Amino acid sequence: MDRIVVADDHPLFRAALRSAVEKASPGALIDECASLAEARTALSIGAVDLLLLDLKLSDSEGMAGLAAIRAEHPTVPVAVVSASEDATVVRHALGLGAAGFIPKSAGLPQMVEAITAILAGDEWAPETPDVADDDLPARVASLTPSQLRILEGLKAGRLNKQIAFDLGVSEATIKAHLTSVFRKLGVHNRTQAVILAKQLDPA
Repeated sequence: MDRIVVADDHPLFRAALRSAVEKASPGALIDECASLAEARTALSIGAVDLLLLDLKLSDSEGMAGLAAIRAEHPTVPVAVVSASEDATVVRHALGLGAAGFIPKSAGLPQMVEAITAILAGDEWAPETPDVADDDLPARVASLTPSQLRILEGLKAGRLNKQIAFDLGVSEATIKAHLTSVFRKLGVHNRTQAVILAKQLDPA
């Protein structure tokens, strides 16, 4: 059973996030927090599968809260929740180690999609304007042989555990590799990675 911490100082939006969590992970234990201090307390009293963190809390604003949580609890996936949809803000949050970025303008289905993806070990963020893909071959070429085999597994529609079995490694190793694959390709999740990789396939 997942334990998920929702940290947002707006009761109405906290309720919306709770609703999304209940749909993405039925039966999940949900801790609601209105401040960074409350979120830190929740994180200190047991294992947490996901923290949904508002960037603007009464005792924290901007990336400081995210940076502090990542430093204190590096293994806990953190999804940033923000009213900003600026591509620079999204990239900054992901660069600091956020597992996802959920805009407050997102509808309930999109929030459910984001939470489901992050709980599955993927990174999730809204579409942001990307640079042209003329450097795509170079990005793919930067992958290690193992990462290329994992990318081929994604294209074949194989699950993390199936790819792990194919390569004779643990599922945790595959997840770690996927983080590097997504970063090198400049994408946020496996779907985007597959779409990008297929652009290089012969017609």
